[in-house]
Amino acid sequence: MTLRRRALLTTFGLTAIGTQLLPLAQTNLSPKSAIVKPRRLQVGDTIALINPAAFNYKKEIEDFFKVIEKLGLKVKLGEHFYDRYGYLAGKDADRAADVNAAFADDSVRAIFTGMGGWGCARILPLLDYDIIGNNPKIIMGFSDITALLLAIYAKTNRVTFHGPLGASTWSPFTVDYVKKVLFDGGSVTMQNSKSVQVQTIGRGTARGKLIGGNLSVIAAMVGSAYLPQWENSILFVEEVGEEVYRIDRMLTQLKLAGILDKISGFIFGQCTKCEAEKPQESLTLPQVLSDHIRPLKIPAWYGSMVGHIREQFTLPIGQEVEIDADSGTIKLLESAVS
Repeated sequence: MTLRRRALLTTFGLTAIGTQLLPLAQTNLSPKSAIVKPRRLQVGDTIALINPAAFNYKKEIEDFFKVIEKLGLKVKLGEHFYDRYGYLAGKDADRAADVNAAFADDSVRAIFTGMGGWGCARILPLLDYDIIGNNPKIIMGFSDITALLLAIYAKTNRVTFHGPLGASTWSPFTVDYVKKVLFDGGSVTMQNSKSVQVQTIGRGTARGKLIGGNLSVIAAMVGSAYLPQWENSILFVEEVGEEVYRIDRMLTQLKLAGILDKISGFIFGQCTKCEAEKPQESLTLPQVLSDHIRPLKIPAWYGSMVGHIREQFTLPIGQEVEIDADSGTIKLLESAVS
């Protein structure tokens, strides 16, 4: 992981719960447990904007407030949103308190996150999974927010959403998928724009629960109590600022942990700024993906519009989907919101 990544990836109050592990943090729910969907967004709703990872400069989210206003939503900032503790958006207890407070606040209908970077894994033991589970709400982000999304899904069986951050570009393509998934709630089929080609690794279609996020975050969580069960899932991953050999190392870790052998389908989104320092001495990313994924004999492809890019999908973690590796599409089999 690069130094810049650790510092800041490009891309509210209750008192602290304390440092003890909460009861639900001991075991993960069975994949057969009933999935719970959050209520869809409507014009006039209030969203909470929190920063559970790296700190934000005010200028980095100016465009976000303009987009939210156009969507007809109101914003309530987390109490510690503009805090700073080194590269983090405040102390662990304060960032965790903002997460817990947002879920406990009846006036808040959805929770958006400001930045990725690093820090979510540090607060996972401090979250109140009873409050979160009893108050299902949309929570969305990507990059380091992967840790938060996966932990909440694993502990509560609530759908979470891999989508734009407050500091993201919020292009028309991105906003359109936010509206389709979080507002309209249809059985959306996600397909790349014509200018972004996909590369098929393994042909065919597959169905399963969509689970994934940032590859390095997932790899770093292996062995913890905060990852979901992987049987019959569709794994999607994305990355930024990592050389090819590091992608190889992280996929190897997922293989050694038994994760790759359990999945029914695989999607690699975008790997932004992942060029090898010495290309003549390196495998290519397609070669690495072929080495790890082709032997699984599952539908798989590279190049989905997921990751540290200007235009991106909104993907519901825990939702049943059908993927087509030949066309590079992800179809929600039902609404991801209630």
